Amino acid sequence: MKEIPEMFGSLVFGDTAMRQRLPKETYKALNRTIAQGRSLDPSVANVVANAMKDWAIEKGATHFTHWFQPMTGVTAEKHDSFISPTSDGRVIMEFSGKELIKGEPDASSFPSGGLRATFEARGYTAWDPTSYAFIKDNTLCIPTAFSAYTGEALDEKTPLLRSMEAINKQALRILKLFGHTEVTRVLTSIGCEQEYFLVDQDLYEKRKDLRFTGRTLFGAKPPKGQELDDHYFGAIKTRVKAFMEDLDDELWKLGITAKTEHKEVAPGQHELAPVYTTSNIAADQNQLTMEMM
Repeated sequence: MKEIPEMFGSLVFGDTAMRQRLPKETYKALNRTIAQGRSLDPSVANVVANAMKDWAIEKGATHFTHWFQPMTGVTAEKHDSFISPTSDGRVIMEFSGKELIKGEPDASSFPSGGLRATFEARGYTAWDPTSYAFIKDNTLCIPTAFSAYTGEALDEKTPLLRSMEAINKQALRILKLFGHTEVTRVLTSIGCEQEYFLVDQDLYEKRKDLRFTGRTLFGAKPPKGQELDDHYFGAIKTRVKAFMEDLDDELWKLGITAKTEHKEVAPGQHELAPVYTTSNIAADQNQLTMEMM
């Protein structure tokens, strides 16, 4: 029998791990940043980075990456190892607060919506402490925003964070007009459903449209009514159930609250729905869910 409560979030440097590994004052300072959007002192970042590194190494990680979402529809990452050479020809494992807070990947080949020429290569990643770091493929992944040196957004996360802050500011203003002066922050939340198709590998290999484009380009016309309503919420087949169980395990380890799954209307179509959470965390977890699939 799987111990799901122990498994859940085991690959996430979340509140439980921070409470266990950070000094009390550091934990409080980081929580103020997460809960209230306050700036983080660099000295606090060094303590957090060291604790995060020790935790990740214990979990088998050898590298770290600033995990970000450029305007490509998928995530991006540049891996750096924890090793640092010493004068005697050996190495030690290090991870500084500076490396945690900021990165500088080459941004020349990422789409910018025409904001700048490709030779203007500088782009910066900035740690989003409100979205917990996690381990994927023996790599410590740090969710980050990605922007140009001029401050222009080059990703999907930065506009989301800015819009969340704008809603927070105006919602607090309205609440204060109605006398709710005790409220200090307003958060938005979403729950991202994933609808997906499972196709047998042998059948997939025979379909060049699926292999080359990832979608159906030829075949029978789809039904326009509810002709396939007997599929909807139908009994889940054994192979599909095994896939769902494996997927749930991986998502739960990453702290993703995969909750509801069922058969959809079309043949081979299924749905996965998590419990809703804060908008930027939900967006990150949605990307992770698609990667795990």
